[in-house]
Amino acid sequence: MTKQKSDPGASQVEDYLKLHPDFFNEHLNLLELMSIPHPSGTAVSLILKQLELFRSKHQEMESQLNALIEIARDNDTSFIRMHKLTLALLEASTLEQVIANLEVVLADYFLTDFVAVRIIKQRPETAIANLFIEPGSEDIQPFLKELSSNKPKCGRPTLAQAKALFGESAVAVKSCAIIPMNFTELEGILAIGSREEGRFHHSMGNLFLTQMSEIIGTRLISLLRQTDNAC
Repeated sequence: MTKQKSDPGASQVEDYLKLHPDFFNEHLNLLELMSIPHPSGTAVSLILKQLELFRSKHQEMESQLNALIEIARDNDTSFIRMHKLTLALLEASTLEQVIANLEVVLADYFLTDFVAVRIIKQRPETAIANLFIEPGSEDIQPFLKELSSNKPKCGRPTLAQAKALFGESAVAVKSCAIIPMNFTELEGILAIGSREEGRFHHSMGNLFLTQMSEIIGTRLISLLRQTDNAC
């Protein structure tokens, strides 16, 4: 008596179909007989199941493409903003012009409402009120954490920080970025504030803000040298 041959296992069927992807092209009638359970409880044909998978993959790829396009747009916007900032700083030939140009370009291109620069240095002659903070002054106390970490802080400032940076406008500042400037020839603080509570938040990245402080700090160092040499 001849022994009946056992049915191939699921793994063997899978391996076979991988090796012969055109199998169903030659056995189209099988596609009509096959069905796959659907989460709704009804059965769908293999072709419909394939279409469903293709649509799902297409949507996933489309979402990834849209995300990449959005990142590219954000990068272009950031590049334009930094370019405008650099030009504004290069056009300034005095400390007063730097602050004035910063206020304009940050408002127009970075959509900020408040700007403050504080340089920790013995006060030279300047027409800008509160631009310099004497080393060891109590006005530095609210910013010791930021200065020691040398990392930007985003979020709602403390009342002491807001008053030291923005004066009478302190209560209007709902969020801000406090960016330390720690360089060999310059120590200070750059702050940009907003009337919107969520404009600057703690989860924001630091790279862009750090690059901004480096550009501004470099220009300030150059102008401070000119001021010192003129004295």
